[in-house]
Amino acid sequence: METILIKALQLILSLSILVIVHEFGHFIFAKLFGVRVEKFYLFFNPWFTPFKYKPQNSETEYGIGWVPLGGYVKLSGMLDESMDKEQLSQPEQAWEFRSKPAWKRLLIMVGGVLMNFILAFFIYAMILFTWGEEYIQLRDYTSGFSYSETAKNAGFRDGDIPLKADGTELYVMDMEMLMKLAEAKEVIVLRDGQEAVVNLPEEFNKVLLDGKNVFIKPRTPFVIHGVNNGTPAKNSGLEVNDSLVGVGGRTDMTFDELSGAFFDNKNTPVSLSFYRNNRLQEVTITPDENGKIGVHPKVRSMIFKTVHRQYGFFASFPAGISKGISTIKNYLGQFKYIFTKEGAGNLGGFGTIANIFPPTWNWEAFWNMTAFLSVILGVMNLLPIPALDGGHVLFLIYEVIAGRKPNEKFMEYAQIAGMIFLLVLLLYANGNDVFRYLIK
Repeated sequence: METILIKALQLILSLSILVIVHEFGHFIFAKLFGVRVEKFYLFFNPWFTPFKYKPQNSETEYGIGWVPLGGYVKLSGMLDESMDKEQLSQPEQAWEFRSKPAWKRLLIMVGGVLMNFILAFFIYAMILFTWGEEYIQLRDYTSGFSYSETAKNAGFRDGDIPLKADGTELYVMDMEMLMKLAEAKEVIVLRDGQEAVVNLPEEFNKVLLDGKNVFIKPRTPFVIHGVNNGTPAKNSGLEVNDSLVGVGGRTDMTFDELSGAFFDNKNTPVSLSFYRNNRLQEVTITPDENGKIGVHPKVRSMIFKTVHRQYGFFASFPAGISKGISTIKNYLGQFKYIFTKEGAGNLGGFGTIANIFPPTWNWEAFWNMTAFLSVILGVMNLLPIPALDGGHVLFLIYEVIAGRKPNEKFMEYAQIAGMIFLLVLLLYANGNDVFRYLIK
């Protein structure tokens, strides 16, 4: 229960920051161009508002709604989610959104997306300045990588270390590397100390949607970092730095495989092979009712050689911008798969997003996730769907090209259709979360 609460709090805090920054983008451009902002709200407030405040001599009411699904700014003279058509039936006023030139309205609408991208760049810069950058080069994953069945059918083998994709050198395991692998025609791997060629079939990029979207992961050894008292591990005599290698006579199992084997043998004695001081030994152990043996394993950075790079304050900004641009490009590269059958099946709602946050509060992980969500929010809002910023931008581009505004009745129906579509999409994504939970 505590884990769920921590993840939920991280999600709410992250989304609150992103929504405020996004809406501030609309707000600041509206103010810059003399458009009256009637409301600035975090979260939605149907039927009632738990908190609102309007400063003296201010034209804007600030508030916090009770439905934590986003936020909004209400601009005078604009047809938005409030569907306030009465105002639009009155004569145009100089302070209204609709009275401004198309290019000013366009900037007001893209202001939110622009601020989300700027926020992502800034967060990445501050992460690099505060914690630096630590990574493991592909060649230093001495145990190689494990692959999904689809990837194995395409020619990969467990233990392969990818080196090149279509002639491009691969250095670290990140989303950019995964995209290059998935879309490559030829991959060079290090296999048993020798370079080998894997010729990938057409549409191999669908492996991005295979299983849990992971078709390659490091083969991490199970090395003990700590042993809890009164646990199966302690009772069996296991010690810190023991390297667990297999059960039932096997000596080639990874951390994931061993964890699965312990889970499959709850309350059942099994023979466990491990190395201690380079000597292979064996012990009988009985995983508990949860499939655990009571140890803390070493993380990858404790096992494999890592590279750490620290950034100065000024150097962190170009590095943060570069990381942000790379994240946007990689997300756009994945985005096209959402419109496939497999992609739709993998859509997730708030539960999926919350589960990406760590189970304990970690500021570095929190800010990394917030920066990534800021990129997602920016890209999603650019979709040409009425009710999203991208839908308004689409109509404004039409106005610039055609030299006239779209029909108001058409705009009204489009806005309603867009809101219905987004509501259905929201219900579908969160329904996927519920379904996955029920079939666990």
